[in-house]
Amino acid sequence: MRPSDLLVPTPAGLHCPIADVHVDPMRPVARALITHGHSDHARAGHGAVLATRETLAIMAARYGEDFCGTRQVAEPGRPIDLGGVTATFHPAGHVLGSAQIAFEARGLRIVVSGDYKRAADPTCAPFEPVRCEVFISEATFALPVFRHPDADGEVAKLLRSAAMFPERAHLVGAYPLGKAQRLVALIRAGGHQAPVYLHGAMEKLTRLYEANGVALGDVRLVRDVDPKTLAGSIVLCPPGALGDLWSRKLPDPVAAYASGWMRIRARARQSGAELPLVVSDHADWPDLQRTVLETGCAELWVTHGQEEALVHWAKGQGLAARPLHLVGYGEEEEAA
Repeated sequence: MRPSDLLVPTPAGLHCPIADVHVDPMRPVARALITHGHSDHARAGHGAVLATRETLAIMAARYGEDFCGTRQVAEPGRPIDLGGVTATFHPAGHVLGSAQIAFEARGLRIVVSGDYKRAADPTCAPFEPVRCEVFISEATFALPVFRHPDADGEVAKLLRSAAMFPERAHLVGAYPLGKAQRLVALIRAGGHQAPVYLHGAMEKLTRLYEANGVALGDVRLVRDVDPKTLAGSIVLCPPGALGDLWSRKLPDPVAAYASGWMRIRARARQSGAELPLVVSDHADWPDLQRTVLETGCAELWVTHGQEEALVHWAKGQGLAARPLHLVGYGEEEEAA
């Protein structure tokens, strides 16, 4: 069997013609397999959706209970017969419920990574390398400049700043799904047990994390208090809200921004971040390379991001490699 008999890129996304299913389709399809809950991968309107229990819950929280016709839970590590093809979900370490999907038929295995990271994250299951003949990877940070520091150290900068400037609030821009909850967990691990305040846009997903057993401590909403009383507090908000009028009600806020893009000084300046924090939920350049090699794949396909750089490196390793140029992924890259 050729790899293209098992999975093929189409305008709607990766398609498995044998089972007639799509992976993270960009438009409504009859049958969809979803790797994780970010909106550029998990869209509403499909006839049937197969995903982990957590990803299904995230989609329901974001789009409503009628986000699809029917839904089926994928248990990690348990193969599912799709009719001539088996699909097995494996942890991707990206956000709660995130998964790689291994497709297997007639001795050929292709793994679709979705988005992933190798760094430790207390809020989701860690990435598991899966041996395969073809690995399909993202490439958001596939350039040598992207080497993510330890996230604990970045959060320690935030806590030191909060201790040095108790008269100011510390306002941290972070994506509401995954990044915000990971930051709160890291803040707790760093010894900060005071309440952490959230923008209202983060409430639903943060409560969903807690309902799935992720302990985040005393988390409160800004709307429930007088913002003027939040001197010395840490406040999380979506990146787009950093400059909103509501933030000016906080006492002399220190604007921070948690993203892998903060590695680039120009991007940090453009974001207006006084305190850039290099914290990403995507693999950096060394971890992308390590992951490709650990899968033992002979062929690499790259979905989105810095595709050409990763393909060039893979060819130098003797692998067959090609970019897929899939359109529609990476819309959340500013928050990566």
